[in-house]
Amino acid sequence: MVLGHRKNTGSSSKHDDGEEEDETVVTSEQGNVLTHIISQLRPGADLSRVTLPTFILEPRSMLERITNFMAHPETLLPMPDIDDPIQRFVAVTKFYLSGWHIKPPGVKKPLNPILGETFMGYWDYEDGTKGYYISEQTSHHPPKSSYFYMAPEHRIRIDGTLKPRSKFLGNSVGSFMEGIAVMRFLNRGERYFITQPNMYARGILFGKMKYELGDHAQVRCPETGLEVDIEFKVKGWVSGTYNSIGGFIKDKSGKQLFELSGFWNGEMMIKDLSTGKKELLFDAAHSRPSYPKSRPLEEQAERESQKLWHTTTAAIKKADQRVATDEKSRIEDEQRKEAADRGEEAWQPKLFKHAPAGDEEKLDWVIDAKVDSDAPAEKQIQQILAIAPILPGQTWESLNAAPTQQQQQPQQQQQQQQQQQQQQQQQ
Repeated sequence: MVLGHRKNTGSSSKHDDGEEEDETVVTSEQGNVLTHIISQLRPGADLSRVTLPTFILEPRSMLERITNFMAHPETLLPMPDIDDPIQRFVAVTKFYLSGWHIKPPGVKKPLNPILGETFMGYWDYEDGTKGYYISEQTSHHPPKSSYFYMAPEHRIRIDGTLKPRSKFLGNSVGSFMEGIAVMRFLNRGERYFITQPNMYARGILFGKMKYELGDHAQVRCPETGLEVDIEFKVKGWVSGTYNSIGGFIKDKSGKQLFELSGFWNGEMMIKDLSTGKKELLFDAAHSRPSYPKSRPLEEQAERESQKLWHTTTAAIKKADQRVATDEKSRIEDEQRKEAADRGEEAWQPKLFKHAPAGDEEKLDWVIDAKVDSDAPAEKQIQQILAIAPILPGQTWESLNAAPTQQQQQPQQQQQQQQQQQQQQQQQ
């Protein structure tokens, strides 16, 4: 169970409005439904198999919600071009913190993807380049959402598997965000290992439902030895405030270089500990996310997120809980039937394969295709677009179709050129 929160578009400081912006006030009828479900649970109970009412659902799948991570290209794209490794790591920290403010209204959770569900999207960037995103639900029990992102012209690649584990905690629900992401700067030979904070919904039995990020998250680069530990602070019973963060960027010796402070949904500050200078790192309150584009529904397959959940999400947006519940139940019943028909046969993802052993094995799954990191960007784009349909006009059928005569001609010309070069070398 992964819960979302409300986006505040006002000009006031977000953390000052924290009492309201991340809250959901449920009706007495909705409260009765929640109480009935939760009364059957014990503290510490796993919620992965619990069917939750649709009025607390966000109208999109978890596979799509992961793209919040890449929703600020102004922080994402410049990173590999920064020559100083410390300043480059500061930029990575800024990028990491930039996506947490993106939220639906109230205390919401995204739809749980069904096994084999996919979501593909792309970004058109201002400089004329593109970013590409491919994701698949690689496991249902326990839930695992695997994803791949790449911006070839900017030499950025991200592989990740998100493994949310939800528990009932009395008057709260906790979503413990296991799994990692590995971001690579291909021009630097650097990797950044990234974890996530946990998420909490407070006041589910009494009081107003309230959303919080909590606990620690890390970003580390094994090639430079730099790392940051960020605490997402939860409000105490008596003191404290909502949505605050704190942490330090350290070098490989453990020396603290920079201190982080502020609010993940407002202004975040960074202080250079060598000079004492403090400045704005990122202003989430006045930022504007860039959401991915997708192919039209008529070009999508039945198991692609937006088409699969289309009726459900439309009903959620209209607050038509009956239709949303009926349609969601129909999809989940079909999934249970598929599982029964499979029996003991293991599920094989369509787009991802088991991650190789080593320090990246916590990914669990990686994209099942070779994207040559040393190839020109144009070649990498061709390789990415051959994995799954991403751009308008692409379908699964077109990916699997035999090459047309027009497509074959460049291949034949290339083969002829290679043969001529070989003959010249032999002569």
